[in-house]
Amino acid sequence: MEVIGCLFSRRSLSAFPILPPRSRRCPFQSPSLVPLMMSSSPSSAQEAYKGPRPRRDLVGDWVSNNNGLVRSLPIYVGGLSLLVVLLNRAFSGIALVTDASSSQSRADILTLSLSVTNLLTGLVWLSIRPKYVSPVIPCGVECMRINSDIADLAIHELRWVWESLSSTTCCRSLVVIYGGNCFLQIGIAAESQNETGVAMVVDVHKLLQGSLCRSAIGSGKQSYLANLSLYPGRSELPFLPSNTQSVILQPLGDRGIAIVGGDIIRGFTNLDQAWITLIAEKLDATLSEL
Repeated sequence: MEVIGCLFSRRSLSAFPILPPRSRRCPFQSPSLVPLMMSSSPSSAQEAYKGPRPRRDLVGDWVSNNNGLVRSLPIYVGGLSLLVVLLNRAFSGIALVTDASSSQSRADILTLSLSVTNLLTGLVWLSIRPKYVSPVIPCGVECMRINSDIADLAIHELRWVWESLSSTTCCRSLVVIYGGNCFLQIGIAAESQNETGVAMVVDVHKLLQGSLCRSAIGSGKQSYLANLSLYPGRSELPFLPSNTQSVILQPLGDRGIAIVGGDIIRGFTNLDQAWITLIAEKLDATLSEL
């Protein structure tokens, strides 16, 4: 977050555009973002920015890319140690019977203990593996509702937000509430109980009275429900697909809130959350001018 603070502390934002954390395809760019995307030159941008720069963890990257080898490494080390001890006893002329008075025998016993410990550690590492959480297919209908009473600039901004989030994160549903009105409901939504194939309409008044939204707007901080099924407050979001896995409640200043639904448990990374916070600040600045 220190880096984020540095970005906003500079006089010129043109050198530091709000870009997605990773790109699957080129998102729709809003015309309002054109000034932010322009910079004089890469060298001038690097000279202007004096904050901390991210560093790659080479060891962590190597361990992540060679996970199976790392988990099996204690077994190889323990087995090799056992073999070396046995060969040492066989070819060094020392009696195979353990003699407590011999320093060599005591060293061999210690080595055998450490080797067995390595073998057991390797077996435990191989038996315990992180559970892979796969994304789900949201149960609902396609929805794209944009408030037509707002300016074209705001509509383009909302479309850009959706295209960016849906293409770079696990976002599959997005609802934007501002000033007591629903400005955007897009993505996969729960099906209406009254009409087949029609998305459920967001009850803005009931939503804002719920504990989830009141808590998020009152604190002014992002609320991340990494596993939505564990939270009783999920009943306050009936317009989202019934199998929505994770939700981010992002306040838009003190007048609105953005609800981002994902298709995978703990699918929003720390970088995604920080980026959504930046987008919310920009969206709040645009909508406050309406």
